[in-house]
Amino acid sequence: MKPKETVQSLLSDVHNPATVRNLCAENVTYVSLNYNNPDLRKIMPWCGTAHGVDAIIKTFHDVSEFWIVDSFTPEAIFSEDENVAVFGRFTYTSTRLKKSVTTPFAIYCKVQSGKVTYMQFMEDTFATAASFRSGGAWTFQSDPRGGEVEI
Repeated sequence: MKPKETVQSLLSDVHNPATVRNLCAENVTYVSLNYNNPDLRKIMPWCGTAHGVDAIIKTFHDVSEFWIVDSFTPEAIFSEDENVAVFGRFTYTSTRLKKSVTTPFAIYCKVQSGKVTYMQFMEDTFATAASFRSGGAWTFQSDPRGGEVEI
């Protein structure tokens, strides 16, 4: 199987541990949303960098417990040599608060000898984390010429 096909097969059945074990290297590196963000990890415990096929299995298991996966749609996939990039969109609904969010996603994988050895998953974490927001205001100062923004 070519690298692009390996990633497509993985994403089409990522909730099946047997598929993940078959298509990922045992020592795969998985980067979920960031390299290391302790605050985000409090909201989404799988965030950060992890190693091993069990990290991918656990992440997608946990995601399906925190959210209902309403849709997960790859829209474009590109590959060059061992590098594969996937772009798409998903809609998740938080299981506790029933808040839905649709966000683009990007996945970067490296595939060697038919196995995914590196996977980096990115999404709009501001939107997905907000699907768990149960109250209170967020205050930001981003514009160097402006004041605070409260959401």
